[in-house]
Amino acid sequence: MSRVWHVQPCWDDANKPFTLATQNLTPSRLKAMDRSPNLLDQALGLHDGESTRSARVVLIEDCVETSAAFVLHHLIKRSLSPLSSAAVIFVAFSQPFSHYDRILRKMGCNLVALRDNKRFTFLDMLTLECPGENQPAFLCSLSDEDAGKICKGGVLELYGKIQKSVEVSLLPGGSRSITILIDDIFLMEVAAKGSSSHVLDFLHYCRTLTTEFGCSLVVLNHEDIYSSVERPTLILQMEYIAEVIIKAEPLATGFARDVHGQLTVINKGNSDRLSLQNKMCSFHFRVRGNSVEYFYPGSRT
Repeated sequence: MSRVWHVQPCWDDANKPFTLATQNLTPSRLKAMDRSPNLLDQALGLHDGESTRSARVVLIEDCVETSAAFVLHHLIKRSLSPLSSAAVIFVAFSQPFSHYDRILRKMGCNLVALRDNKRFTFLDMLTLECPGENQPAFLCSLSDEDAGKICKGGVLELYGKIQKSVEVSLLPGGSRSITILIDDIFLMEVAAKGSSSHVLDFLHYCRTLTTEFGCSLVVLNHEDIYSSVERPTLILQMEYIAEVIIKAEPLATGFARDVHGQLTVINKGNSDRLSLQNKMCSFHFRVRGNSVEYFYPGSRT
């Protein structure tokens, strides 16, 4: 039985369908990067050889049914392209370095070599432990008042490490593009003993780096892990400060063997490229081994 998909295509400010531009890549560049234009890059306004655009905040939202981890991996690989000098500062609350290294190696990106070359900085929050306790430092058994002070101090300390990493990563003249990625913000909230205010303070601190140094801030969050019917303040605030929101969702029509979910990319404006302002793109995706296919509904047989 055939299945009909209902999804909104891309539209520009003139209320006309957004036509994807094609680019001719040489075989050597295709082999080196496997970076032919795809719908995700086009929706983000990225061109060949360009990493995450500078001075903006990107929020990636997923759910239990549909993980958006592949988007994070894609942005890491793109930012660390040998065609650019960009650097990545990765704050990991979710997985150890070996996890990301294994995945990115399969995608043709050697994080160990890039770390040695000072292009990839990995801040492993899983290794921060209290003496004699196998848990993150933020989770020490303290009174609520003392825990709050520890959390606040921990947030400031982490921000200080990120700021220092940014300053170290800058090339002479400050010309290097730097992307700060956080995986994931929910686990940071857990580590902060549920203090969303400390997490929001941290995000606002990091946001200042986007204006001071021209960095990009990319944050992953799980939208459906909160039990409350009302959307929590943390999610609402993150969506407010983000210039771009990437949502990974299951198909509204249910399970499909050849389609793993739907991505919606919302550009809220604040862009120097007017064609991207207030534009929303929705398309399907399929994760295949070491790559991801993006396509519009009905474009495949």
